[in-house]
Amino acid sequence: MLHVRPAPGPAPCNLSRLNLSRTYAIKSSVGGRTGICLGQCYLIKSVACKCKLSWSSQPPPDSRQHFRACSSASEALLTSQSDIRKLYVVNEKIGVLLLNLGGPETLDDVQPFLFNLFADPDIIRLPRAFRFLQKPLAQFISVARAPKSKEGYASIGGGSPLRQITDAQGEALMEALCEKDIPAKVYVGMRYWHPFTEEAIEQIKRDGITKLVVLPLYPQFSISTSGSSLRLLESIFREDEYLVNMQHTVIPSWYQREGYIKAMATLVEKELLNFPDPQKVMIFFSAHGVPLAYVEEAGDPYKAEMEECVDLIMEELERRGMGNPCTLAYQSRVGPVEWLKPYTDETIIALGQRGVKSLLAVPISFVSEHIETLEEIDVEYKELALKSGIKHWGRVPALGCEPTFISDLADAVIESLPYVGAMAVSNLEARQSLVPLGSVEELLAAYDSKRDMLPPPVIVWEWGWTKSAETWNGRAAMLAVLALLVLEVTTGHGLLHQWGILPPLP
Repeated sequence: MLHVRPAPGPAPCNLSRLNLSRTYAIKSSVGGRTGICLGQCYLIKSVACKCKLSWSSQPPPDSRQHFRACSSASEALLTSQSDIRKLYVVNEKIGVLLLNLGGPETLDDVQPFLFNLFADPDIIRLPRAFRFLQKPLAQFISVARAPKSKEGYASIGGGSPLRQITDAQGEALMEALCEKDIPAKVYVGMRYWHPFTEEAIEQIKRDGITKLVVLPLYPQFSISTSGSSLRLLESIFREDEYLVNMQHTVIPSWYQREGYIKAMATLVEKELLNFPDPQKVMIFFSAHGVPLAYVEEAGDPYKAEMEECVDLIMEELERRGMGNPCTLAYQSRVGPVEWLKPYTDETIIALGQRGVKSLLAVPISFVSEHIETLEEIDVEYKELALKSGIKHWGRVPALGCEPTFISDLADAVIESLPYVGAMAVSNLEARQSLVPLGSVEELLAAYDSKRDMLPPPVIVWEWGWTKSAETWNGRAAMLAVLALLVLEVTTGHGLLHQWGILPPLP
C-alpha cells in the first residue's frame, strides 16, 4: 500500500505515541522558586570569535543589562530571545558532540565496518540467551556481505564520503555558533568507524570541556541510530569520573524545527523546477527502514516522527504554492524479518504501474551523502524507476552544509545551553515547542519505561501470507542461523571454521 498524503489539513496529533522530540521541560528550583537557574551568567560579544576560539573568565562591563535581577540570590531569568542566543556562562568551556553512523573510507575498511555495525545489539537484537553469539554472527554476516558492499562503495569512488561531509558540517556549525556570539568547540563521533565516539570523548576530556551538547545528526529518533549512540555514551559516561561530573544535554531529534523544514522545502522546490511539468511531479520521500519489530515491539518513535516530518515539509511547500502529490517509503532492508512498509523498490514499481511519469526522490532521513543516496537511490532506484515506466527522474541532494540548515542547528545548540544540567523529564505525552532536551540517562529511562508498556505485536499463530506468518518466518530463520552457530562453536567444525572466521577448538 502506498502512503500518499491526503488533501491539505492539519497533521493528526497522536498523543499515544512516544515523541522524544517534545518531552522535556525545565525543572530547576532555588529557594522554592521554579525557573532557569543560571548562577553567574554573562553575555560575551566577541568580535574575534570568527578567527580564534577562546574562553573568558571575566564578564564584559555591559553584561548585567541583559538580565533581570531576581529576589533569589543566584537566580536569573532570561528576558528575551536575544538573551538565549548570546548566553554564556563564566569559567565554562562549551562543546558540541555531533553523532553519526560512520562509513568505510577505503574498500579494505568495508568488512570491519560491517562487523562493527552488526555487532551492535541495537542493530541485531538477539534473545538474551543467545547474546554470546552476537560477535560470531556479526563476523559471519560481515564476511558474507562484504563483496557486494565493496562493489557498491567502489561505484561511488572507493569509500564513503560521510566523514568528510560530517567534518565539514562540524566546521560550519562552529562558525555559525561564533557568528551568534557563542564560542564552542565541535567534535565528531562516529558509531561504527573512525573517528569513533570514544575518540571524540577523549578529545573532549583533553580540551577540558565542562558543558556538552550532544547532537545526533539524525533528524528523527530511532533505536538503531540515535538510540544506539546514546547507549554507548551512557556506558562511557558511567565509567569515567570526569564525564560523570560534566554537565550535558541531548537533542534527540529535531525534524520539526522550522529551519530544517524550510531548508528541505527549498531543496525540493529547486529540484522541481528541473522537470518539464513541475506541478505533475510525484514527490517521493525515501527513508532508511528499520525492522517492524522495533516500532511495534520496542516502541521506536521513528515511523511516527518520519510521517510527521513529511507532513511538515509538504505543508511548507503548500505555503509556497506547490500542491504536488507525495508518498513515503522505506529503503535498505536486509535479512528475512519484516521491515517498515511500504518498501521503496515495491513503491517505485507500483507508481510506474499507476502511470506516474515524473518522480522526485527525497532522501528524508539523511543529511549527508553516502552509499544509500549515491548508489542505492541514484543508481539502483533510478534504474528501477526507468524500467517501471517513469520517464523523468530527479533526486534532491542531502542537506550537507546548506546555510539555513546549519544556522538552525546552531540555534538548536544555543537554545539548549541554558538547560544543560538543569533538565528533567516532565511528561512523556507533552507536546511543547521547546527544543527537545534531556540527559542521556533520562532519555533512555523514558524510552525504556515506555517500551515496557507495549504488548507484543503477534499473539496467535496465523497461516498463509500474513504479517504474522512473515514475522514468524523471520524468527524461524534467525533461530536456524543461531542453531548452526551454536553447533559450530560446540563442535569446532563447519563453514565458519573452514573460512577461518572462527578459530579451531584447542
